[in-house]
Amino acid sequence: MSLKVPGALPLLFLAACSHLPAKTPLTAEKPAEKKESEQSRVPSQDLTPSMLFDFLLAETALQRGDTEIGLRTYLKLAKNTQDPRVAQRATEAALQARQPAFALEAAKIWTELDPESIPARQMMAALLVHFDRLDEARPHLEKLLAVAGDKIDDAFMQLNSLLVRSPNKNAIFELVKQLAQPYPDLPEAHFAESQAAWFAERFDIALEEMKKALALRPEWEMAAIYEGRILSRESNARAIEFFDDYLKRYPKANDTRITYARLLLAERDYSKAREQFQKLLTENPDNPDVAIAVGLLSLELQNYDVAESNFKRALELGYRDPGMVRFYLGGISEKKQQIPQALNWYRSVTEGTQFIPAQIKYAILLSRTGKTKEGLHHLQQLPVANDQQRAQVIIAEAQLLRESGAYKKAFQLLSSSLEKLPDSPELLYDRALAAEKIGKADIMEQDLRKLIELRPDHAHAYNALGYGIAEHSSKRLPEALELIEKAIKLSPIDPYIIDSLGWVHYRMGDINQGLSYLRQAFAMNPDPEIAAHLGEVLWVQGMKDEAKEIWQTALKNHPGNEALIGVMKKFMK
Repeated sequence: MSLKVPGALPLLFLAACSHLPAKTPLTAEKPAEKKESEQSRVPSQDLTPSMLFDFLLAETALQRGDTEIGLRTYLKLAKNTQDPRVAQRATEAALQARQPAFALEAAKIWTELDPESIPARQMMAALLVHFDRLDEARPHLEKLLAVAGDKIDDAFMQLNSLLVRSPNKNAIFELVKQLAQPYPDLPEAHFAESQAAWFAERFDIALEEMKKALALRPEWEMAAIYEGRILSRESNARAIEFFDDYLKRYPKANDTRITYARLLLAERDYSKAREQFQKLLTENPDNPDVAIAVGLLSLELQNYDVAESNFKRALELGYRDPGMVRFYLGGISEKKQQIPQALNWYRSVTEGTQFIPAQIKYAILLSRTGKTKEGLHHLQQLPVANDQQRAQVIIAEAQLLRESGAYKKAFQLLSSSLEKLPDSPELLYDRALAAEKIGKADIMEQDLRKLIELRPDHAHAYNALGYGIAEHSSKRLPEALELIEKAIKLSPIDPYIIDSLGWVHYRMGDINQGLSYLRQAFAMNPDPEIAAHLGEVLWVQGMKDEAKEIWQTALKNHPGNEALIGVMKKFMK
């Protein structure tokens, strides 16, 4: 089994509160008029000692983590003062505390006190969608659309982002259809209806509505790209034909051409794909975005020289995110085994979204060239902007310690970090792996169960727990299998989980089933640990030559891998 560190923990509930943002309300009201009208809706009253006490109690309780006391006090204040500003603060505090039920109660008070407030309705709509109360959300959404004015197009484009996490996709489609009905001449309304139909798997309607959107605005690239994607579900050939025709009419549609080239790559039509690259570069020689697009497409083709030249060209042309480009160039140098160049590229990323990932790569490469101490020092000196970055750096530091054999130090580092960030999914997952390495199966299980509680959709947590239980207790193999089967339902094409599934079937005596899953996992990813498992089952089945070949090839590509060396010593005495 190989395990991956999961991504950052998403918000507990819909981030749609930012999809219809309060900072840019969809209203035609002028700023001066808006300020005056808001002031007129605020009640005039004195601040009493009782009110002041409740304010202080609420804020102090929230700061100390006494969420329920703080939020209930704010709700009481909002009801007593009848002040929409207090209700707004109560809503925001509940959101920050990840208490959607409290947030909904506060937002309801806020909307009742200030029915003309766009932010209040945005919040109410988002929270009602979160609780799948779509009928109640509808009047708020209708109001938001009605007051959107010249931003009605933006409002419709944001609509599905607001609704997408509701599990009732058919109900969402019917809701969006009703909301779009009064706007037959608005391309964005048809676009929104098409998206909702797609999510509800009503693909004929999705195509029909996207065609209407494109008919109303023929030059709209986003609609063209989506129409092509809808067509590709039925047939890539139909999508290719559509894109080819569209680009004849709109040859400067760069984004559409990039999508077309990607589709040609998927169809392995490399000559036509290269033709599209060349057109992009010829027609846009000084466009850094095009250079980036061609570079990324070339990476998919594993044409590293072409990718490298285009990324360098993007830098020369002043691409807006040079750190990202340098990060890609570092990765290309790694692929080409040009380690000094890779180190230089990663070190040169000094800002932007790729700063922390690039510096982590730099430290890992330093360690793998025999400079583990320097790599650790580099990580420890990195400035971090938030808890997510802090967790990323700590996990990288733990990785360097593990790779140098310092398993106990890695465990201690992660344990001390969890004292400060006890609910970090990344740290919990990584400490579970570190605990397993030093024989602390109880802590491994404890951390993974807590992670599953925090993130019930975390496939790799189920997988790691199931695999760990199987490795430490043959009596609990049925429980291990059940956990891994949950993981495979959440992530059905993950080779690491398929590997675990095959391994546990083998451990339970179902050798043929186990071998089938392990072959499938190895075909998807010839990872050294998957190779170790597959080779062992082949050996037990009497296919020793095949097992040796798999082990030896994997060891050549991954020298020093403990799992491979261990299994080869066990069977090839």
